[in-house]
Amino acid sequence: MKGEVPTGEHVLPIGKAALKREGKDATIITWSRMYYFAEQAAQMLEKEGIHVDLLDLRTLKPLDEEAILASVRKTNRAVVVEEGWSFCGVGAQIADIIQEQAFDDLDAPVERVTGLDVNRSYAAVLEKATEVSAERIVAGVKKVMYREEGN
Repeated sequence: MKGEVPTGEHVLPIGKAALKREGKDATIITWSRMYYFAEQAAQMLEKEGIHVDLLDLRTLKPLDEEAILASVRKTNRAVVVEEGWSFCGVGAQIADIIQEQAFDDLDAPVERVTGLDVNRSYAAVLEKATEVSAERIVAGVKKVMYREEGN
């Protein structure tokens, strides 16, 4: 990703997530490269009147469970976005934490947006088709809001 790099010393606290965008309709939880796709999705959703909390975890161990649970309890919906496959991923652990500690606060099951569970292709077009995109994140948020196509 290209972007501005801070000058001078730039220290981030270990184990503290950053709430990058505040909303009321759903929580998108992500980290690393997927943050940029989630930010695009949040902008797309905002144009449709859907306002999301966008939580950038920044570190996975230690994991800021407090920030995750606070946001999910506020919005009552969670979409976990990760680049890897869904099987045994970090997102599965995060979904488990939410289900275990905030189940009564949820208005919909936790949705996970991950890379598709298929072999990675070397063909650029096929590789892109298996990756997470802003459009797939938008679809995930709409799913937990019961606004998916056909509903």
